[in-house]
Amino acid sequence: MSGTINKVILIGHLGDEVKMNYFEGGNSIGRFPIATNESYTNKQTGEKVTTTEWHSIVVRNKLAEICEKYLSKGDKVYCEGRIKTRNWLQEGQKRYTTEIHVANMTFLSTKKDTGGSTKTSTDKSSMSTSQENNTHIEDDIPF
Repeated sequence: MSGTINKVILIGHLGDEVKMNYFEGGNSIGRFPIATNESYTNKQTGEKVTTTEWHSIVVRNKLAEICEKYLSKGDKVYCEGRIKTRNWLQEGQKRYTTEIHVANMTFLSTKKDTGGSTKTSTDKSSMSTSQENNTHIEDDIPF
């Protein structure tokens, strides 16, 4: 088998609001960071240590618009996508960034609803969205 796979699955919390860019023709891109945490116990000191990794998330078009509408800083999300590295020149220096281009997402906790009021993060509602299959929102969502 000579194929390769570029697939990422992350569950984390938004570190900021969704930042949107709109383009001619109705296309859009949303960007936001999510944080994932790992905890372990230091064997020498017995102290619990938590490390945080930050991931740059990119969503497009309808999925981006749904993220902008429903997600807020602190919300928990499940993301599936692929890793993509971009580069550019800035003041003569080559710069790089690694992003997660998300195709499928499930909202595990949200603070926003359609009226803009706040919900607690302990609500058990979830929303599934998919870039590939247009958009799917579960029917039993209370907002």
